[in-house]
Amino acid sequence: MADPVEGDLRVTARLAVPAAELIWRFSRSQGPGGQGVNTTDSRVELSVDLSTLSTVDAHQRERLLHRLHTRTVDGVLTIAASETRSQLRNREAARARMAMLLAQALAPDAPPRRPTKPSRRARQRRVDAKVARGQTKRLRGRPDY
Repeated sequence: MADPVEGDLRVTARLAVPAAELIWRFSRSQGPGGQGVNTTDSRVELSVDLSTLSTVDAHQRERLLHRLHTRTVDGVLTIAASETRSQLRNREAARARMAMLLAQALAPDAPPRRPTKPSRRARQRRVDAKVARGQTKRLRGRPDY
């Protein structure tokens, strides 16, 4: 069985990022880790250069760069994972987050909302609720002796 953190990154049923285009960096993680915290490089950074990604067409590339422009630096999208003490699990988490982010960025736009008006009965219920609330507040006042 293949290693789950090796190989191409499956984004959608039709799109996979080749393993050669994934850039991995490892560093020491902050937080808990016991005796090994200062010796193991368990923090993972996974980067993909969106501007040179070979498996997307020009339209998809433009959509990725436009939708992820706040998360990229010079067209490179980077995900960091340091939740666990294990480098392997952090690599799996980084791959999953990268795939999810790319899939969301490539998803088509939601259909435009069709504006609607509240029904006559809904407007009447709203007014009735306001009147009832006003009556409740009026009853809280000082009694008239």
